Amino acid sequence: MLKFWNSTTSRRSIQVTAANPIYTPPICDTKRAARCRRISVVVNGIGGGGSAKYKGTQMREQKLTELIESKVAEATQVCEGDRDSDECKVAWDEVEEVSQAKADLRRKLEENKDPLQSFCEENPETDECRIYED
Repeated sequence: MLKFWNSTTSRRSIQVTAANPIYTPPICDTKRAARCRRISVVVNGIGGGGSAKYKGTQMREQKLTELIESKVAEATQVCEGDRDSDECKVAWDEVEEVSQAKADLRRKLEENKDPLQSFCEENPETDECRIYED
C-alpha cells in the first residue's frame, strides 16, 4: 500500500508493491522558498521480502499462496479423525513442500535477478541460454 500525504492535502492511499520503504526529500517551489512541502512515501511489499517486478512472478506467488491455503484446508480435513495416520502426515508434507516452494520464490525475488538469468543458471544447456561468440 502506497501512502502519501503533505501539508496541503489529506492522506491518500494507492495499491503498490515494492521491497523497501521510500522516503522523499522536501519538495520546494523554486520561486517561493516558503512553499516547501515534505511528501513521505512508504511502500510495503508482499510478505516483507522482495517484490515481484514481473507479472509472471506475481501470478506465481499468488497461485502458490492459494495452493498453500487449499492444502492447509485439505490437511486439516484429512486429520480430523486421526492425527497419527499416514494420510495426515502426507497431507502436511504437501503443505510443507508448497510452503518451501513459495519461500524459494521469495528468496529469488530478494536477489533481484532477471527471471531469465535465474533460469539460465539452473538450465545452462537450453537454447535460450546459449552464448555465441564471433
